Amino acid sequence: MSTQKTVRQQADQVEENSIRLDREKAEQVIDALNTDLANLYVLYHQLKKHHWNVEGAEFRDLHLFFEEAYEHAEERADVIAERAQAIGGVPVSGPSNLEERATVEFEGEDVYDIRTMMENDLEMYAETVESIREHVQLANDLGDFGSEEVFRRTLVVVEDDAHHIDHYLEDDTLVTEEAMER
Repeated sequence: MSTQKTVRQQADQVEENSIRLDREKAEQVIDALNTDLANLYVLYHQLKKHHWNVEGAEFRDLHLFFEEAYEHAEERADVIAERAQAIGGVPVSGPSNLEERATVEFEGEDVYDIRTMMENDLEMYAETVESIREHVQLANDLGDFGSEEVFRRTLVVVEDDAHHIDHYLEDDTLVTEEAMER
């Protein structure tokens, strides 16, 4: 076993890339990718928490929805991280680095009623969507159409899950008032 430790690339360093994206442009896009990567992991952890803690008459549907939603967040985070690496960057990682880098805020450790949890999720989704939209434009403006496509595909997934949460929060329900009083 080797005892020598060699740092191959500093976390804040951008190297030349094989797809010939100018280093200055790559730095800007990597910064954007890492922000959205961090946001998606904060969202992932909040959705996972809700998956574990959801209760009530709609438990099963919501439990399954949260699982699907956190899987979407993780899948898109992975694609974003791989893109950052492909254009010469180092994807942000580690809990404290992700939290520091994120522009969204985890709701905390307390367990709330399902409506409050989902309202918190919807707010985080909305903030994440705004960030990704800005980054779609940034990548386009810089001529990084590959990253633009990564952002666009992520945007579609995130918007779709936000739309589902919005539907869950509607007032209309098949659960009767009598059932809810029990």
